[in-house]
This record gives sequence, structure tokens and C-alpha cells, in this order.
Amino acid sequence: MDRFQNTGQPDWDWWGRIWPTPGATLRQLGLSPGDRVAEIGCGNGYFALPAARIVDPASVYAIDLDESLLAELESLAAEQGIENVVPVRGDARDLAAHLPEPVDVALLANAFHGIDDRAGFVEGIVAALAADGRFVVVNWHARPREETTIGGEPRGPPTDLRLTPEETRQAVESASDLRLTREIDLPPYHYGLVFER
Repeated sequence: MDRFQNTGQPDWDWWGRIWPTPGATLRQLGLSPGDRVAEIGCGNGYFALPAARIVDPASVYAIDLDESLLAELESLAAEQGIENVVPVRGDARDLAAHLPEPVDVALLANAFHGIDDRAGFVEGIVAALAADGRFVVVNWHARPREETTIGGEPRGPPTDLRLTPEETRQAVESASDLRLTREIDLPPYHYGLVFER
């Protein structure tokens, strides 16, 4: 698969070097059969498609602003016979307005560092969660970028944008009634935080 057009998003081979088994990673983060899921910034479905297999028959709402990536996601879902992925073009700050129902899990991978208004973003997530819903954040560890290499090249966000688990926890908890319940190490370069009410 070629590098995606008009985005900085790498191809699936690149993701596969970090998470060779995305379904196993999602299970480690607590995804279970029957969970209604919203993946924010889904791209073309590296996590959304395996999530759909795990939670089937519940829906995975795959949210992105890039219509071309959503179209690719739809095509891949059709090729793989996955019928419970629902592509949604929209802004996560108004997530609840884009979803037909509250979700049990809101997943955000590799993007929290780039959000300017984190408080507003978290408020939007909380508004879309079911009463016992979970917000799962996957971030790059706050290591120098030159130490996080893939294929011999430094990858991930600039060093100064990276957040420690504590910084992420503070950002989420100060903006909501969500509280950290689990921290998961995701070698080689990531961690996951699970927040609940």
C-alpha cells in the first residue's frame, strides 16, 4: 500500500512494525465483545477494523476528517466482510452530535499530543460516552524522538510535544469527571491509559 495522499499518516506496514497484532493490542486496552466504540482519528482503519471484529455485532464508529481515508476504510471493510464499521466524517470536539448512540469506549491513538484545546476535546468525548463508558488514550512515550526509530528513522511527534502518562492523566482528569483506572505499557514506544467515571 502506498503512503496516503495528503496526510502525514504512514502506511500499514509502518504501523505493523509498532503493533503487529492490533487486535491483541485492543484487547489489552480492554476492548470486549459488545462494546460500542468510537475511534477518533481512525485513518483508514488500522484499529477500527480489528475493533469491529472484536465487538461484533456492536458498532465501531470510525471518525475522521479526511474523506479519502474514510472511503479507503469503507473499501477495506467491504473487502474483509466487516459490516459493523460506520465511517463518520466529523470533528471529535462535537462527537456526540455525530453519533446515533452513546459509546462504551472512545479510543484515541497517537493524537492527543497534537490537540490544542484538550479540555474542550475531553468534554466532547465525555458527552459521547455511556454512563459507564471508557476513554482510552494511546500516546508515544515522552522519549527523545531520535530514540523512537522505525525502519532506522526517527518517528513519532517532535520530542517537545510528547506527553508523559502523568501529563495526559492531568489533562483528562482536570477537564472531566473521568479518572485513570489502568495504565498499560505498549512496547516498544507507547503507553495506553484507560479512564472511567
